[in-house]
Amino acid sequence: MERKRIDEKSKRRPSGAAVMRDEVTGSLLSAFLEEWAVHGYAALSLERVAARAGAGKAAIYRRWPSKVAIAGEAVQKFGMVLTDVADYGTLRDDLQAYLLMLRRALRHRLVRKILPDLYAEASRGSELLPLLKDLSVSRRRGGMSLIDRAIGRGELPVGIDRDLAMDMIPASLYWGMIVTRRRITRVQIQRQVDGLVAGLQAI
Repeated sequence: MERKRIDEKSKRRPSGAAVMRDEVTGSLLSAFLEEWAVHGYAALSLERVAARAGAGKAAIYRRWPSKVAIAGEAVQKFGMVLTDVADYGTLRDDLQAYLLMLRRALRHRLVRKILPDLYAEASRGSELLPLLKDLSVSRRRGGMSLIDRAIGRGELPVGIDRDLAMDMIPASLYWGMIVTRRRITRVQIQRQVDGLVAGLQAI
């Protein structure tokens, strides 16, 4: 009988602080992004993050070893990584889908505040620089498939400057939405696509 009670206890799941609940993790990530948007990364306080999430600071350190580790997961989880580079059949259609996806991301109220701060922090050589590089590599890797497909269809020259192409594709939309804070319509995106197709064919 005693052995049975011991075996039953050993099968019980841990409770309380030993369990890292998904809803708490999600609340902490959301709170982190909210605080980042309000205060900027440099002034971001993990105490305020925990308080906003209704958790203790210890809950943060049970999940992440540092502030930059939370930043990396939050950026991945909440849509700042652009991955939709599906084949829509033509360069024009691929570019339009890509820019519409980017517009959706840049419309998010947190993304609009956090991305400029992320770039500013990285430019000062902060601990966020590797995160920004990872985001850039991910975006460019996906975008390169768009370029390669267009080359395979004969829509772009084989010798195209791929790095310059990947600089050109998001530049106008990012500048319009984040820097000058303009509303970009579908018609304007179609005009950007027209310009990109002509420009990419010339480089």
